[in-house]
Amino acid sequence: MEKMVRTVVADEGKVSHPALFAAPLTVYPKAVNGPARMFKWAVLVLCLAVYYLLPWLRWDRGPGRVSQAVLLDLPHRRFYLFNLELWPQDIYVLAGVLILSAVGLFLVTSLAGRVWCGYACPQTVWTDLFMWIERRVEGDRNEHMRRDKGPLTAGKVWRKVIKHTIWFAIAFWTGGAFIMYFVDAPTFTLQFWLGQAATEAYVFTFLFTATTYLLAGWAREQVCTFMCPWPRFQASMLDEQSLIVTYQGWRGEPRGHRKVDAGKPNGAVATAGLGNCIDCLACVHVCPTGIDIRDGVQLECINCGLCVDACNEMMVKTHQPKWLITWDTLAGQKAKAEGRHVPFRFFRPRTLIYAGAMTVGIAVLVTAMATRAQIDLAVQHDRAPLFVKLRDGSIRNGYTVKISNKTQAAAEFVLALRGLDAGAMELADRSGAPASSLVLPVDADNIGTFRVLAFGRPDAAADGSQKIDFVLRNTTTGEQTRYTSVFMGPGAGGS
Repeated sequence: MEKMVRTVVADEGKVSHPALFAAPLTVYPKAVNGPARMFKWAVLVLCLAVYYLLPWLRWDRGPGRVSQAVLLDLPHRRFYLFNLELWPQDIYVLAGVLILSAVGLFLVTSLAGRVWCGYACPQTVWTDLFMWIERRVEGDRNEHMRRDKGPLTAGKVWRKVIKHTIWFAIAFWTGGAFIMYFVDAPTFTLQFWLGQAATEAYVFTFLFTATTYLLAGWAREQVCTFMCPWPRFQASMLDEQSLIVTYQGWRGEPRGHRKVDAGKPNGAVATAGLGNCIDCLACVHVCPTGIDIRDGVQLECINCGLCVDACNEMMVKTHQPKWLITWDTLAGQKAKAEGRHVPFRFFRPRTLIYAGAMTVGIAVLVTAMATRAQIDLAVQHDRAPLFVKLRDGSIRNGYTVKISNKTQAAAEFVLALRGLDAGAMELADRSGAPASSLVLPVDADNIGTFRVLAFGRPDAAADGSQKIDFVLRNTTTGEQTRYTSVFMGPGAGGS
């Protein structure tokens, strides 16, 4: 593949010099068939099916409850994932999942290179889909290139219009599907087309439509090469035992074209001194990022393996052994060049560290989820006044108490006060004598907010404040929790 170097010539007779940058070449990937391509199709269909259909999957959580299987309900501050319901207090679960995902990506990269980029990355999936549409409308590589270089004709215009219309429709469907993860899908769809959806829904739908259309339809490999940060530090995850797409130079070089003799069984006649590579550029023509894998490991390579399929196809046609381009490790290729064999090492220091970190992380996350409390208590002391001195000499403090009932049934909670001499409580909005405990009802899957007044004797706050405990117990399940707060009063000097 020719180098992309531009030169600038000022006047005749003067020496030309390289420009500061080179204009990127348009990449026209050629269609190919083979195991890698079939696996990419399977992953693409699976990813798109999950993305587009998951918001429509229903999950019965009982009467009056949200029935969408996966929903990030921002107005009610809930995240529903099938039978799992997460509250804002469970943000550590999201943090844990993100950390485990990152470590998992490190582990997969150290084992098999950029397989995430080549098969499951959203940019790869939607770009593959857009390029498939492009081939169906404008033809494969040669036909597409010939038409683009040719004059503007009616056929060329209508093909472009059809292609971009389909692209925009897919992008619009993609943007709308993303919004459905935050709202009820059937309700949102009806409201959207009736013009009754929130303004934010329309804004974000068209925002995601525009980004999908631009990134998958126009930017394509430029995203992987220039915008994505992952290629920049993936090298730190790789070593000589990482399984990557590689060209077997020891077998293919020196490369050169073959003569064809129809009278011989093998058809292609090997030329003396040449390797197996016939320099057909098939591997370059199918590459979605437009690189030549024969140049070695490169930042732009996404490890998709389409060049493997293309090369195998040419090897079969020229009656040569397949897998000139294959999946192998750098250590394996060095050994084969020397006539040795080195087995693939799954267990090595970096993979053991990643696998160990994932195992510990999963164990901690599962344990935290299994022991997650179904009730939560938060107590906030009034700021003004900090305390009130009553006629009988007792001190009164005000608190805002919030009780989270994470169970699916309404419950009554007993709130008790510990650590305060002659301590008693009452609800600010109810009449009655102060008591040592209060019974507070909270609806299912809800937060109950109560204004509580606590009473104590002056000697209990001789230093100006004293630590006290609010103890909350679910009368149905017996589960309890504790919140430590302070009881304020005058200091030793009476101020």
